[in-house]
Amino acid sequence: MLSHSAICLLATTFVLAPHVNAQKTHAATHAGSPRVKAVSEKKPLTPVETAIATLTAARTFEQVAISPDGKSVARVEGIPSKGGTETGNSAIYVSPTDGKTPPRRISASVGVAHAESGIAWSPDSKQLVFLSDAAKSGQSQLYATNLTGTAKRLTNVKGFLDAPRWSPDGKTIAVLFIENAPRASGPLVAEAAETGEIKDSFYEQRLALVDVATGKLRQITPPDMYIYEFDWAPDSRHLVATAARGNGDNNWYIAELFTIDAASGAMNSIYKPALQIARPVWSRDGKSIAFIEGLMSDEPSVGGDIFVMPASGGKPKNLTPEKKFSASWLAWTSKQTIIYAAHIGGDSAVGSVDPRTGEVQDIYQGSESISAGLWNPNISLAADGETAALTISAFDAPPEVWTGKIGHWTQLTTHNKDLKPAWGQLKSLQWKSDSYDVQGWLVYPLHFDPAKKYPLVVDVHGGPGAAVQSGWPSIGGFAMALPAAGYFVLLPNPRGSFGQGEAFTRANVRDFGYGDFRDILAGVDAALKAAPIDPNRLGLTGWSYGGYMTMWGVTQTDRFKAAVAGAGIANLLSYYGENKIDQWMIPFFGKSVYEDPEVYSKSSPITFIKKAKTPTLVLVGDSDGECPTPQSYEFWHALKTLGVETKLVVYEHEGHHFAKPEHNRDRVIRVVEWFDSHLR
Repeated sequence: MLSHSAICLLATTFVLAPHVNAQKTHAATHAGSPRVKAVSEKKPLTPVETAIATLTAARTFEQVAISPDGKSVARVEGIPSKGGTETGNSAIYVSPTDGKTPPRRISASVGVAHAESGIAWSPDSKQLVFLSDAAKSGQSQLYATNLTGTAKRLTNVKGFLDAPRWSPDGKTIAVLFIENAPRASGPLVAEAAETGEIKDSFYEQRLALVDVATGKLRQITPPDMYIYEFDWAPDSRHLVATAARGNGDNNWYIAELFTIDAASGAMNSIYKPALQIARPVWSRDGKSIAFIEGLMSDEPSVGGDIFVMPASGGKPKNLTPEKKFSASWLAWTSKQTIIYAAHIGGDSAVGSVDPRTGEVQDIYQGSESISAGLWNPNISLAADGETAALTISAFDAPPEVWTGKIGHWTQLTTHNKDLKPAWGQLKSLQWKSDSYDVQGWLVYPLHFDPAKKYPLVVDVHGGPGAAVQSGWPSIGGFAMALPAAGYFVLLPNPRGSFGQGEAFTRANVRDFGYGDFRDILAGVDAALKAAPIDPNRLGLTGWSYGGYMTMWGVTQTDRFKAAVAGAGIANLLSYYGENKIDQWMIPFFGKSVYEDPEVYSKSSPITFIKKAKTPTLVLVGDSDGECPTPQSYEFWHALKTLGVETKLVVYEHEGHHFAKPEHNRDRVIRVVEWFDSHLR
């Protein structure tokens, strides 16, 4: 039997050169021919080229932070190259919230672009700290600035720094630190190659405190404890954190809630949750801690109910039981209420809940995406609990920074004002499936003609703990190139998604591929009734959980005439022993694969592989720790053996999320070409 590493090596023999590079090489070998000369003349962009240009053209805002006094907004902007590709560098700007004066550029050095991020305001709103690799490319350090002079470097470390946050007294900055880290933290990035004796090795992300006056950094949490998120207590002498011992990528799913003594680093577990927890925040009076708990499938993707408990320990209270939303971000106000952001259906929302009475008040709801830098709906809130800063985007509106009273925001930037969608209008669809009300989005072709019939491709989101919202897509949303090429695209939020409360999110537990897939098929029927779609030209695609649902779908029905499975899971039994985050599976399947193999087998596409007839393109990164390459190899190998048309493309040194622009572009081109060849 081949080892895990051997299987990965074997799979990489099928790495294919990107289309773009292959085309350039072909042109170069015919450099003198009149035909090539004609091609080099300026021509109109093809639909796919138009889509790629649009998906890469938006100026991105990686983080937004409002000052505590509500008078200034700092933002981190990605710096694109002239060709529209990401450079990896970014720029920090500070603007007054009234927009009356131009923004000021903040940087660790003048005139040179660096990778800069992690902005955090001092409590008095007079200073800003941030991370920059100005001293050495690829190695961030912590810098501080008073906004008028040169930034001062505070640290000189080797490793990964993240999430700086000032203490309430303004004397200390807490920061997450992985000493000597070989890569960025988290399971989404490319995994490092493993050879020799394989151990469950890991680099711990510890909490470190930096003295503002001296710049001295002191790691305070134990070396065997991984810290995920944290918040200061109002006394500046304690912190609250989510943390777990052992492998950080894997053990987020079993993290507990701890209080930490800032002087000694002593940690006290005050809550061991039944499910996943995130976003811990300490109340302004120091008496309570709030957090989100729910069924979550991915570390950055937060959704659940809002809980509060005494800071000294005790039984947590669920403040939002049976509410039809999934909270994703929290903040306390001086009135001892909690402001939250959440998914409601496919919308974003902001509301408040009073821990004393349980009263929930709606403040804002909109069919757009709102973010201050985290995944899922979130905002940056000033000390008054009413003024916020955030980025807002929709399918027909690229991202810009907004600020003001919650729900009454004023636009602060106009960087993307000239960008137009390379896709048609967006409609929200609702349909019934079993006893559930299900929501999804139907994207129309760019040049829609109601007299014509069009093909439809269903694009299933990752997760399943996530939800599709009306936000401006990026190049990572590869299916969004399809409307430019003349396709409808259906983006369903089936059971298991966020947005309709915990019961809906938990509705696919021990039922992967059954109820959730019925929801998707019912969504296809709803789309056929709503728009001129050819029922004989249906496609299916998705990444991660969407890749799994694609592999599952082609083994369950012949309705789809073509499919593209991205980073999917073919065999849940073998997957359990191959992936780097197996802890996520216990809440969804009840037991480990070794204790209950049947529940994994009944939801494995490979169990039903002989039913598959659909031509399927399989895509994956060769360093994916969440959905490893062997899963895609196994599915491709089975289809090939059974005579089903298939291709496998493995991308070099890519993790679960692709990092290289050329690979993202190649993925878009291949997806459109595959569907064109089978649905046209």
